[in-house]
Formats: sequence, structure tokens, C-alpha cells
Amino acid sequence: MIELGIAPIGWTNDDLPEIGGDITFEQCISEMALAGYKGCEVGTKFPKNNLPLLKKHLDLRNLKICNQWFSYEFSTQSFENVKSNFKSHLNFLKYFEAKVVGGAETGNSIHGNIKVPVSSRKQASEEVWGKLVKGLNKLGKYSLEEFGIKLSYHHHVGTMIENISEVDRLLNETDDRYVSLNYDCGHFYFANEDPLKAIKKYMPRISHIHLKDVRDNIKIRVEEENLSFLEGVKLGVFTVPGDGDIENMDEILSYIKNQNYNGWVVVEAEQDSAVANPFEYAKMGYEFINKHMNI
Repeated sequence: MIELGIAPIGWTNDDLPEIGGDITFEQCISEMALAGYKGCEVGTKFPKNNLPLLKKHLDLRNLKICNQWFSYEFSTQSFENVKSNFKSHLNFLKYFEAKVVGGAETGNSIHGNIKVPVSSRKQASEEVWGKLVKGLNKLGKYSLEEFGIKLSYHHHVGTMIENISEVDRLLNETDDRYVSLNYDCGHFYFANEDPLKAIKKYMPRISHIHLKDVRDNIKIRVEEENLSFLEGVKLGVFTVPGDGDIENMDEILSYIKNQNYNGWVVVEAEQDSAVANPFEYAKMGYEFINKHMNI
């Protein structure tokens, strides 16, 4: 069964808290529900320290938590430290009966630094690759066996794994029982990869899906002006499915539908909420996806 969710990053951006700083948690989740979504990911304004209160707010709107980003930092921290933080993360997700945990290696990433151009990304060393795949296998086994939650790794522009060859290596060197993929069409497109070919290639390993569209004029500007990932986000490089320039978005959606994919499809289209009204764009994305998937 496919379930349709949305990320709160379209209302308030965790990496750029000034974006949507005036939007309350209650407004965010109310507009998610009003737009038609059945689930959501977790944002910085969610009351994560009061789980019964958070659950009450979500239950009132018939929303479920489907995933939460986790920042793996094997490149800069000990495995024990990462696992300790991961355990707390899993306890939170288990409380809400979520079935996947997302995230990417961020200890050596540049995507969260607005002053560092995307083009400055450096290749990870063999030592870091070794730490990552070994750590993911261990945490994925722990997550699945102890919590019933799948580790779903998110390839991401500005991190050590953003293109096809890097995703290939990640999946080839990790255990398919414990490490799956959080596919994101927008990040593949931003990395100059074909998102339709990517989803066809990786579908057997995909356990969670993020959908966003990309505006070519902004993507080209990021490349030509040597801008950072976050500068691109502020300028509007991302938008909801159907509103950008990924030509085969409809084919991507049809493919997901026809492959008997069982899991969440999540609109994750971060924009400046002062420019792109979050509720308006949430509805736009919902309607486009339902047009092609009839969820």
C-alpha cells in the first residue's frame, strides 16, 4: 500500500530557521491535513520533548509520523556516540509506530553550510567509506531487529553520496537486509542524474520515497555562480512535483504505482515560505501526485 505524506520543511526549514520562523507547529500540521496528506516527517518546531502532546496534535488531524531524518556522523564521531544518538531517535520513531528511519552521513557534508559552494564537495576517503558502510550495517541490523524499523539511507546533494556511482557503491557494500535507500528524485536531478533511470535501477532496495521537482533556471544559476546548496534552496531550486522541470515526473509516479511499492511517498519540497505559500504548494503537489497515482 502506498501512503502519501509531506515534510514540514516546506513550512519551516530546519537548516535555515529564518525561513518560516513565524509559522507555528499547529499551522503547519493543520495545513498538511487540510491539503489531504495522511502522514508527515518531523520538523524543528514539533514538540519532540512531549510525545503524548505531539501525538494528540497529530491524532486530531489524522496524521501519522512516517520518518525522521537522522544525521549519521561516522566520519567525525565514534560508533558508540552515533549509536547512542540513534537509539534515542529510534525510541521516538517507535512511539509513533514509524517503520523507517532516514538520514545521511553529515559529519563531512557541506550541504548545511550556506557559505560553501556545492562544487566544493570533496570525495570521501576510503577510511570514511569503511566507517560508513560498517556503521550502517550495524545500525541497520540493530534498528530492524530491536525496533522493527528499516534504515533508509538518503542520498543528498552536498554529502558524500549524491550521484549514481556513489549510491551504487553504498548499496553494493552494505547488507540489503539492513540498509535500504531513501530515493529522492529531486536530489538525483540536482546531481545531474536521471531520476527515472535511478528509481528503475534501485526499486528493489527502496524503502522510502521523497518527491520534489527542480527549477532548471535556478539549478543552472547555482552551477554558474558557484552557489551553495542552501543558497539554491532560498532562490527556489526546489518545488513540488509537477511545478518544475523534471520532464519525466509523471513517468516516475506511474512507475512507483505499477511496481507495487509498499510504503510512504513524501513530498519534500523546501522553498522560502514567504515566497511559496506552503499550503498552496502542498495542495498543488497532492493534486499532481493523485492525478498520476490515484492514491
